[in-house]
Parts: sequence; structure tokens; C-alpha cells
Amino acid sequence: MTNRVLRRVALPWLGLALCLSACSPATSSPSGPLTGATSSQSPSGGLPSFIPLSPAPSPTFMAYVVKTGDSLEGIARRFSTTGRSIAYWNRTTYPTLDPESPKYEPNRIEIGWTLRLLPGQTVDPSDLPDPGAAPSSLPSPSPAASPRASPGASARPSASPGSSPTGASLLRSHGPRSSGQVALTFDMGGRLDPAVDVMNWLIANQVKATIFPTGQMSSTPIGKQVLALVKAHPDLFALGNHTLDHPDLTGLTGAQIRSELTRAEAIIAPLAGRTTKPFFRPPYGAQNSSVLAAAGTAGWRYTVMWDVDTIDWRPISDGGPTANDIVAKVVSRAEGGSIVLMHLGGYNTLAALPGVLHGITEMGLEPVGLDAWLAGS
Repeated sequence: MTNRVLRRVALPWLGLALCLSACSPATSSPSGPLTGATSSQSPSGGLPSFIPLSPAPSPTFMAYVVKTGDSLEGIARRFSTTGRSIAYWNRTTYPTLDPESPKYEPNRIEIGWTLRLLPGQTVDPSDLPDPGAAPSSLPSPSPAASPRASPGASARPSASPGSSPTGASLLRSHGPRSSGQVALTFDMGGRLDPAVDVMNWLIANQVKATIFPTGQMSSTPIGKQVLALVKAHPDLFALGNHTLDHPDLTGLTGAQIRSELTRAEAIIAPLAGRTTKPFFRPPYGAQNSSVLAAAGTAGWRYTVMWDVDTIDWRPISDGGPTANDIVAKVVSRAEGGSIVLMHLGGYNTLAALPGVLHGITEMGLEPVGLDAWLAGS
């Protein structure tokens, strides 16, 4: 049975299972920190029954008209994508936005330009849009929240070991599609409130994951607790570098990028008892050839993106997902090799984790750390 068939089967049963769980006595609830989570409760105080979202269709482009003061990276951050992705999607209409062209000028966009973009999506560098394609067929979105990779992208060994012939860090948005595994990754770069509870839940349920802390957050009391747990459970947690203080690296020099990584490493490694190498995740997913070159020469072999983005960092009041939304997105979009982006400080991440684990398990997927796919430095 294919993953696609399994996905259709899993969603209804997942909805039933969580609905029954919500109606069960409190004594049947999972033990540990989850019992204190209230972020998924309804205003009336009861747990809502689980109503899974329909599997997401292929994403639809939106049009954005450039205004005074806009920049490509600013627009990208607003819509949870990357400036380079927007450039690829629009390079046919605006040739100066073609990253493959020597005339590439990402810092020059003009008021009135109409840019096509996919909120919450990024372009898979192993499956770039054809520059000669018609606008309606431009993209093959992947790293941020693609429902599924195209057959062509799936056939490419995105996570094969080795090094770039130029010494640049290798960009990875998913692991081997035939692996039957999924990587749950958690950034720690902002809100920290439930971080320790999330870690304790992962430990209690023996769920392997990869943690990407910033140096700044690692030096806080909560950050130190998180890294102590990483240190105590090397069998469960892989570790990566999320920079010192979460800047957009595409606006920095190579020396500044290397400083961001090495200064973060100097804080994180002693607390975690190991290096963050070879894994690095750029803040906002913002990267380009200069970022990859700097990270590679600094010793971080892999620049890790994602193909399922839960957007759990955004509160419900600002259009962010509920716990049920997070579960439905992961279950409907994950497949073998998927890298799922979550946050230790996500507003409803803790409440969503039991459903996420149940759903991917029902799909026949096993959670692993990135070290299961990608070779060390």
C-alpha cells in the first residue's frame, strides 16, 4: 500500500481516535507534561473533538503587488517563504530575479511589480522551476510545506552523503523518500514557554528528534534546561545550529555568517556536551549561495530546510494553527523522508504532539534524528 493510500486511510481513523480520547476519563490521558497543557482547550474548558482537515490540495499562487519600502526578503518573511523562492517563481516575468543568471539582482524590485508566491512554501533546490515554463506551471514547491514532492524530486537522493565540490554547505529539504522515516525538528529561537515540557514529552514517549537552538536562547535558564536534556539523551536527540541571535543571513557578509555560527557553537556545545556540526538551519529559511559557502567553510556540512512547515510559532489570534490543525497538516503532508518544522516554543505544539505521533505511526513512518540520514562532518 503506498504512502498516499495510507494517508487517506489514516486521517479518518486519527480523527476517531482523538475524538474518543477527548471523551475518555482523565485517567486515560497521557501522563507527564501534556496533562498541564491547556492551549488546545475550547473556551468552555472541554477538549474539542478532532475534525481533521482535508488533505491539502496543490498550493495555489497568490499575487503580491510591490509597494514602497518592500524588499524581497521582507515580503518573504511576511509570507513564510524565502526571497530566493520568490525569485525563482518570478524569474520568467522579471529576468533580474533569476538566481541562475549573472544579472541576478535580488535587492532590486520595483514598485508595481506583481510577484507570484506561495505562502508557507519554498522551492526545492533539487527540483527548480523551469525558467521557460508558463506562469501557471512554474513551481514545484517543496521545503516549507509541500503536500508531496513531485515524482522527479522524489527520485533524487536529496540526503546522499558527501561534500559539495565547492566546499559549500549542502542544502537538504528532505531525506530519502524510500526510508519509511520522518524527521521531527524543533527550532529554539524565540518563545520558550513550553520548551522543557515538549522535551520531556519526547523523552517520555521515546521520540527521536533534532533540536536547532540559537546561542542566545541557549544561554537562558530554559534554554540551559533544554540542552541538559539533549546532553542526557544522546540516543534521542540530534543537534543543530540556528545561529547566535536569529538574523537574516542573506544580508550579512561571509565573515559575519561564520561568526554567527561559531559564536552560537561556543555557547551550545558545552551545554549539550557535543558539537552542533554538521547541521545548520538558517533563520527564516533565508539562504543563498553566499550563506551556503560561509556555512560550509565554517564546518557545517548540511543546511537543513524542511518540506512540512507547521507554522506553530504563530498564535491562533494571528491566524496560527490550533493543535488539530498542526496534526492534520503533518498527517496530510508528511511522507517518507519528510523533515517537519516545529518549534519548542510553539503555541499549540505540545498539545499536538500525541496526535502527530499517532498519525505518522499509523502511516507506517518512524521518527528519526537527522543523523540517521546525513553523515557527520
